[in-house]
Amino acid sequence: MPNQETFSIQCPCCQAELLIDVGTRSILHHKLAEAPAPITDLAAEVRKLRGAGAEREQAFQRSLEAERTREQRMDRKFDELLRLAKESTAGKPVKDIDL
Repeated sequence: MPNQETFSIQCPCCQAELLIDVGTRSILHHKLAEAPAPITDLAAEVRKLRGAGAEREQAFQRSLEAERTREQRMDRKFDELLRLAKESTAGKPVKDIDL
């Protein structure tokens, strides 16, 4: 039973549920993920796999487009931060030796 001293997360590798103790940072309990159901309709699974290829292609195209516009986004962010730094009224930083 989780409380303030423990929390539960899902393992990104095996999808098991892990109960972690905050104080000792150790795993107190784990519950393995349920195994997927066996394949009953082979034709449906083949269609699903073919659709997965299209999903991967769409994800790749989104990533490619994001990379194309990355330089412009970074330039805008830099310009905005530079403008904020110039507008900042903070003076010269104080060094330890100056104290």
